[in-house]
Amino acid sequence: MADKKAILTVDGIKESLELPVYEGTLGPDVVDVRSLTGKGLFTYDPGFVSTAATESKITYIDGDAGVLLHRGYPIEQLAEKSDYLETCYLLLHGELPSPAEKETFVSTIKNHTMVHEQLSHFFNGFRRDAHPMAIMCGVVSALSAFYHDSLDIHDDKHRVISAHRLIAKMPTLAAMVYKYSIGQPFMYPRNDLSYSENFLHMMFNTPCEDREISPILAKAMDRIFLLHADHEQNASTSTVRLAGSTGANPFACIAAGIAALWGPAHGGANEAVLHMLAEIGDESNIDKFIARAKDKEDPFRLMGFGHRVYKNFDPRAKVMKQTCDEVLAELGMEDDPMLKIAMKLEKIATEDEYFIKRGLYPNVDFYSGIILKAIGIPTELFTVIFATGRTPGWIAHWNEMISSDYRIGRPRQLYTGHQRRDYPA
Repeated sequence: MADKKAILTVDGIKESLELPVYEGTLGPDVVDVRSLTGKGLFTYDPGFVSTAATESKITYIDGDAGVLLHRGYPIEQLAEKSDYLETCYLLLHGELPSPAEKETFVSTIKNHTMVHEQLSHFFNGFRRDAHPMAIMCGVVSALSAFYHDSLDIHDDKHRVISAHRLIAKMPTLAAMVYKYSIGQPFMYPRNDLSYSENFLHMMFNTPCEDREISPILAKAMDRIFLLHADHEQNASTSTVRLAGSTGANPFACIAAGIAALWGPAHGGANEAVLHMLAEIGDESNIDKFIARAKDKEDPFRLMGFGHRVYKNFDPRAKVMKQTCDEVLAELGMEDDPMLKIAMKLEKIATEDEYFIKRGLYPNVDFYSGIILKAIGIPTELFTVIFATGRTPGWIAHWNEMISSDYRIGRPRQLYTGHQRRDYPA
């Protein structure tokens, strides 16, 4: 119940309108404007940046303070003490698992990593040079054609089975996309490997050579997945919810989220970091590009610095920097020319008053892009990795919505076109 009210006075309406004001656990109060439609009024909020379209208990962000909580747990603590699959369980169920619950969950995911053999034929319909996200949109949506035995969205058990299948099969599909692009055979998953080890195995091993997976690289992949697991009501999550509000099956909803994530303004940030480093080209050019970044008249921007949500610092970046240092040391890549450019940019951004004053610190995309390049993952696959990590967050939000008294999404508009006119005689 609301214990506060907002009074709205509108010209042309005699009575002032009383609007309930709700107070969340954390964050700003929310004005309930649902009654406005009965008065012939809508709110106008392009981008929905001032609109709470839903109530949620999953993730909380305070961009000004640099806070990211999953079910109340700070992301820094989860990255240090938890792992990706435990965080998946937390997002889905609301609480950390007991040791027995975690063992069961991990076992379930491991035993769902294979995809239907016929699905491999889908890849033949794509060109070898197709963008990986184009293929991911297609094959994830196609999962509903193979696993239609559990698509009743109002059945709790069906939703759980679909959640497990999606989390388990996304890294398998991501690796298949990569293998297809380079003409190598698909590698089957192995149940004796961890989630991240399995992904690296399917990405880089072949039937001719089955190399051991570095624990440091596996840990780095696990952290990349974990740090991208959810980020509240962003564009792709809102897309999943909007698609889900129609009653669409979970595979279609996640495919819709992947399509939204594909946009360069959303999921392409770490890919943009590598393109920027390539544009700079050499350490000797850094000062010139820093000057361009400070020039308001120059369209060049330093990618991977600052964040639209985090106005101070990205809480995920500190963890990712530590992981980045570990990976570069493991691979002996400290002298890689592109990575040397990245490290010098990092130093400048953390010491230069211009960047400090504006909160333009290296963010999670900056470090994750460097890590993925060092591991050997091609730039065009970065957003696929992002989608793989984000899957449990998308599913958690979809499931939360389906479990509530939801309505189909139907945004309104401010119409500025022609008034009614007759077709010419």
